[in-house]
Amino acid sequence: MLALIRPALISVGLFTLLLGLAYPLAITGLAQAAFPQQADGSLIVQNGRVIGSALVGQTFTSARYLQGRPSAVDYDATGSGASNLGPLNAELIAETSERAAAWRVANDSAEVPGDAVTASASGLDPHISPANALAQAERIAAARGADVVQVRGVIARQIEGRTFGILGQPRVNVLQTNLALDGAFPPEHPDRP
Repeated sequence: MLALIRPALISVGLFTLLLGLAYPLAITGLAQAAFPQQADGSLIVQNGRVIGSALVGQTFTSARYLQGRPSAVDYDATGSGASNLGPLNAELIAETSERAAAWRVANDSAEVPGDAVTASASGLDPHISPANALAQAERIAAARGADVVQVRGVIARQIEGRTFGILGQPRVNVLQTNLALDGAFPPEHPDRP
C-alpha cells in the first residue's frame, strides 16, 4: 500500500507545483512582457489617479456625459452577471419600459436604442452602439453649452470598428468618449465623469 501512496503523493506535489505555480507564473510573466497594458486591466489613469478601465463599464449620471448600458450588477466586477430574466418576464418588461421612458425624457427622443434599456450579459459592458451614443449628442451638447455638430464629431471619432474587421459590431467606449468630450469641451468645474 505504501508503495502506491508515495508515488501518488509525489505526483500530486509535482503537478501542483508545475500546474498550480510554475505555469500561472510563466503565463503571467509572458502577458506582462507582451501586453502590459491589457495584463494590468487596461486601466485609464488621469492626473496620477486611476479613474476606470477601458474594459469595465461604470455609471455616469451627469447630462454632460454619455451614459452606458444598464447593469444588472451595478458594474460590480466581482459579481458580474445578468438578471437571467426571460423576455416574457413581467419584471423585465416593466424594468425595460421604465428605462425607455426615462431615456426618452432625458434625451428628448421617441427613438430608443435597444442597448440603452437592456443590460449586457456580463453587466460590465463598457461599450454602447454608435446609434445610442449619437442619440445622446443633443443632451450632451446642451449640458456643455457646445455645438451639437462638434459633439457628434467627438463621438464619431471614438467609434471603434469590428475586431479584425469581421468580429462583433462597431461600438463606442463610454469612458474614453467621456474623457474625449472633457478634452474637447473642458468642464467649468472639473469633476470625475
